[in-house]
Amino acid sequence: MEIFELIEQHEHEQVVFCYEPAAGYRGIIAIHNSTLGPALGGTRLWNYATDQEAVVDVLRLARGMTYKAAVAGLNLGGGKAVIIGDPKVKRREMLFRAHGRFVETLKGRYITAEDVGTSVEDMDYVHMETEYVTGLAGRSGDPSPVTAYGTYRGIKAGAKHRYGSDDLNGVSVAVQGVGHVGYYLCQDLAAEGAKLIVTDIDDERVKRVVDEFGAQAVASDDIYSVDAQVFAPCALGAVVNDETLRKFKFEIIAGAANNQLEEEHHGKELADRGILYAPDYVINAGGLINVYGELNGWTSERSKRKAGEIYDTLDQLFELAREEGLPTNEAADRLAERRIQQVGAIQHTWL
Repeated sequence: MEIFELIEQHEHEQVVFCYEPAAGYRGIIAIHNSTLGPALGGTRLWNYATDQEAVVDVLRLARGMTYKAAVAGLNLGGGKAVIIGDPKVKRREMLFRAHGRFVETLKGRYITAEDVGTSVEDMDYVHMETEYVTGLAGRSGDPSPVTAYGTYRGIKAGAKHRYGSDDLNGVSVAVQGVGHVGYYLCQDLAAEGAKLIVTDIDDERVKRVVDEFGAQAVASDDIYSVDAQVFAPCALGAVVNDETLRKFKFEIIAGAANNQLEEEHHGKELADRGILYAPDYVINAGGLINVYGELNGWTSERSKRKAGEIYDTLDQLFELAREEGLPTNEAADRLAERRIQQVGAIQHTWL
């Protein structure tokens, strides 16, 4: 598919391709929709196989941020950035300062933060070149604990809807990816007595969770077929697809990863199989809430309390999906689009 066809598919407003050879920097910034406010979304550093793969990823992620902000009730639009490269690169200052300079050229239409493959320290380098960055050291910092807490609350909402109780003591949860967010999610789940089954491409991360929380470790490809009640994807997206769906024994899918459905129709297939799906951009909104709180001077307690409201949002969403006979991902899209349309329809007055 051609670039403009991809952009047109979900009506992205702007896509910026960025190149700085001296720093070895190749980046893409995508702004999906700025009706509700400036586009906010993290920067992902990933070793994409092709430029096309990077474009598709950044466009999907940016759209997800628009919907995430809308459902969470935040005055933000959706954007995202990707940097094509090795996430384990050691010399990072020039790479992220180059990125910061390109973010600065957008003059506030896009605000960045950390994401997969990037850190608070990387954002400090970005901050050397632009003010349009959040999640900085000494401010809200790493959003992972708040993202994990919102996801944990979302799992409890799913359990309430599926089992009639949100008590997770003894509930088996398969967590895919135990990096920043996955680790803190395991911490929250273990504190309530959930039984953890975990996997990650990094053996050291797995060992840490096994040692600290008594989790059971499995190989990466085996996580899809384990006998667990809840599947919590917390790594990369597209993990619900034609191949994995055949393996699922789960009753609930509720995790922090973005773009968990490879295709939209997989949401309906989950519903047809009786698997309750917590739409990714609803349940993982805690990180966005955390950086939004930083922009507005909230305390960390207020940000965490707001993330906890994901429980109520999902509770209402599950009921809406049941009443309307919709897959939960379609019900979530309706809520997001309705808010964007309502705010966009408010008449602008001259200031």
